[in-house]
Amino acid sequence: MKRWCWGLLLLLVMSVAQAATGDKTAAVSGAADHDIPAWTLRTDVPDGWTQDCCMYAKAIGVNLVLYKGEWTGEPDRVMVLNVWPSKLSSLEAEMQEDRHHYLDRDPSGKASVFAVDNKSMTCRGVLYEGTDHKDDVVVFCDPGLITGIRLSWSMALAHDDAQKRDLLALFRQVAEQSLYLKQPAAKTGAAKTQH
Repeated sequence: MKRWCWGLLLLLVMSVAQAATGDKTAAVSGAADHDIPAWTLRTDVPDGWTQDCCMYAKAIGVNLVLYKGEWTGEPDRVMVLNVWPSKLSSLEAEMQEDRHHYLDRDPSGKASVFAVDNKSMTCRGVLYEGTDHKDDVVVFCDPGLITGIRLSWSMALAHDDAQKRDLLALFRQVAEQSLYLKQPAAKTGAAKTQH
């Protein structure tokens, strides 16, 4: 076999192997609904992580999950995207409602700022540290009033997780790379929205 044929065969095998490990970009879409235009949200998927919008995510009532390894059904170390129609007056109001809800459940829990820098939309993050030794990190984003939606990324992990720093860095990257795209026409399969 000629050298160029081997090269072509190698490229084909590499591309099939890469496809089997999952795409590097995750995307989820929602159909137009009353005053909300059709939309797509995209982000980068960390190396070795799997994206799911249509089986596990749908089963737990969210738009998208990113996880590493096998799906266990446990919330630890799972990045969760949730999209809902904006109802509250501001992103700050969304965060305050979430903070009150969290601290009502765990009055001795702590909440601190989780810094994020998304260049495409306004995002703010919070890191909750629970008395149950579980941490929850949440990033709320507002792609703008005209979109009619707000979104959040969240992830739970053990407070003493040995990989906590690396997991939070990957989570920050996913939130910061999230991009809102308005769709010119309705897409098939509307994404479920909730809060």
